[in-house]
Amino acid sequence: MADLRDILQTHLVDEKAGWSMGSFGAIAEFHQDKGEYLEADAPALFVRATRRGAIRLNAATVDRIEPVAYETLSPKPHRWSHAVALCLPHREAAGSRRDTLTELGPDEDAVRPADRRAILFDMGLGLPQCDFCIRTADPDLLALLRENAGRSLFDPANPAGGAILKAHPHRVALTRIGRVEVFQKIGGPDTGGVSPPGPHTHLLPQLLKAKRTHSANTPIPDHLVPLGYLHPANPVMDGMGADTDFDIDAHARFQGLYDQFARPDLPLLRKAVLEALGRKVEPDDFIAPSDRFGRAALRLTLRQQHRLAEKFSGSTYCELVARWRAVFDKASDTAAADDDAPGH
Repeated sequence: MADLRDILQTHLVDEKAGWSMGSFGAIAEFHQDKGEYLEADAPALFVRATRRGAIRLNAATVDRIEPVAYETLSPKPHRWSHAVALCLPHREAAGSRRDTLTELGPDEDAVRPADRRAILFDMGLGLPQCDFCIRTADPDLLALLRENAGRSLFDPANPAGGAILKAHPHRVALTRIGRVEVFQKIGGPDTGGVSPPGPHTHLLPQLLKAKRTHSANTPIPDHLVPLGYLHPANPVMDGMGADTDFDIDAHARFQGLYDQFARPDLPLLRKAVLEALGRKVEPDDFIAPSDRFGRAALRLTLRQQHRLAEKFSGSTYCELVARWRAVFDKASDTAAADDDAPGH
């Protein structure tokens, strides 16, 4: 079995892998391009930094991370997403839960030395497992933030929210397992209403109101809280969510992580589905699982077999998979499927 430290370090240098930290409704993502210049002060374990963003995993915490690999359905029937949630038990995962704008002082732990004199402010989102912050050295923005410290950013009369959107300060997601820093502009009027490629943040007030630690579509055990996510290369879409040719190597690599780190019953269910298909069992003779994650695993297995069959199997197997999908992976069942966007 692969060691988690080796898995994390290998994916940190893989430009096709993405990362995110945050909570449900507020997330910071780190992505890098092939050959992108690195800006960390020195080569270090569990650190990557570019001109657009940075990530650092806390070396002291890595050995306590409990990984949970999972796959989620796409509304598009030929696609799916996957990730490894990086979790800690509830008692170890808790953030500060500040609910007002709060000055924290110079960010002495910033990944890049040049950012360590800039001032960090907790945005006061009250997230369960992440302190979602901004960082700036802009004197005008600093003055306004200090003037409105102690107030909620969601107060319509608080001018700090609009000032942040206009000034585009760095965003910094702090968790017990590390941090993600985003240097690019905030998606909004100045970016044409979309997040820029590469490192970026999402802040969605409607989702924040749910006060959840993660999406209900991810099978995280009740005793764990996800603080961050590793998003290995997806075999059917690129980092911007565009369709790609099926990458069987990327698929196989993630299946290795899934077998090692998924909820234990789900790889067993997948094995049972594959064995039934191998015996040419008709779908009406297969008993579908009763829980939502089991049903999703069945559907995901069939989607993957469909893509594999297109490349490697004959028409008889393709037709059998199609009959199974007609029963178990109906288009009308996709309402609860996750977004396709990597990092969500």
